[in-house]
Amino acid sequence: MSAMEMDFYEVLGVSRDADGATIKSAYRKLAMKYHPDRNPGCDDSEARFKAISVAYDCLKDPQKRAAYDRFGHAAFQQGGGGGPQADFGDIGDIFETIFGSAFGGGAARSRARRGADLRYDMEVSLEEAFHGRQTEIKVEVSVVCDTCGGDGAEPGTSRRTCDLCHGHGKVRAQQGLFVIERACPNCHGRGEVIDQPCHECRGEGRVDRVQALEVDIPPGVDNGTRIRLSGKGEAGPHGAPPGDLYIFVHVRQHKVFQREGTTLLTRVPVSFTTAALGGSIEIPGLDGETSVIEIPAGIQSGRQLRKRGAGMPVLQGRGRGDLVIEIVVETPTHLSARQKELLREFRETETGEECPESRGFLDRLKDAFSS
Repeated sequence: MSAMEMDFYEVLGVSRDADGATIKSAYRKLAMKYHPDRNPGCDDSEARFKAISVAYDCLKDPQKRAAYDRFGHAAFQQGGGGGPQADFGDIGDIFETIFGSAFGGGAARSRARRGADLRYDMEVSLEEAFHGRQTEIKVEVSVVCDTCGGDGAEPGTSRRTCDLCHGHGKVRAQQGLFVIERACPNCHGRGEVIDQPCHECRGEGRVDRVQALEVDIPPGVDNGTRIRLSGKGEAGPHGAPPGDLYIFVHVRQHKVFQREGTTLLTRVPVSFTTAALGGSIEIPGLDGETSVIEIPAGIQSGRQLRKRGAGMPVLQGRGRGDLVIEIVVETPTHLSARQKELLREFRETETGEECPESRGFLDRLKDAFSS
């Protein structure tokens, strides 16, 4: 059974629901174990290494993996005439393979695909989201191989034109009344082959490295804010352009403030005497300034007071949102004897006009049950 006829998941020793990191880790271990440099003259190791490389080349690519999971090796069979291939490109390549020059695909092209985009999730505090910050992150990413400069060929050697397709990257085959054009099975559509792959990157032109990157978090970022670092994603294979790195921001929950866009909200308990007589409270802000909020006499629980311009900065804009506080009138639970006495005296002087809502409710109850 050839390498391409074996189940790719079995070749790498992973389950069919394994994630990308698991697949990558399994490939690294097996590639190191069966690499020809470590097993000189061993045909079995060389065959295993090739099978491992073919399986990983398919399963590391989401589009290839999806096609393999659905159709198996038939996904790689070009018109039934050619054998399976490890590098069958994206969906556009499949359509071009099936329909050939009918879609304008007459001339062969190089298949130097752009590197993959990467995602990095970053958690920041509400204070950091308010002020913004510059920070350093470390990301494991494929970068251009320093040894071969991304070419993929061992230093001192070079690529050569493919003997099968003569540099076109495509070959044609007659299928009944149709001429089927497909990617060259020898060079996988690149038009060139490498006789001596770079020992460092094994012909990929890229290696995995941990990179330290500076990230500027602008003031006003919110949950889901996406920051794009152009060209900081995976390096493309064989010298192709790199992808991008996307930073997704997550803002931690604050102990005092809740956030709704650029508005900051908080619930503030006040004593029932302050609620009755009025007063003021001080709210420390994220900017280090203190907001003084005036409490009008007779305020009720649930009433909201607004301080304009004391909220979050507008992302990539000017100005700030508002600070909104919700009043919660607190009933005292621990009273001294003197305080209880004063409250009893106050109750004796009540006429019902002091609390119109309570009196109105009682009147409605009487009307409801007296009719």
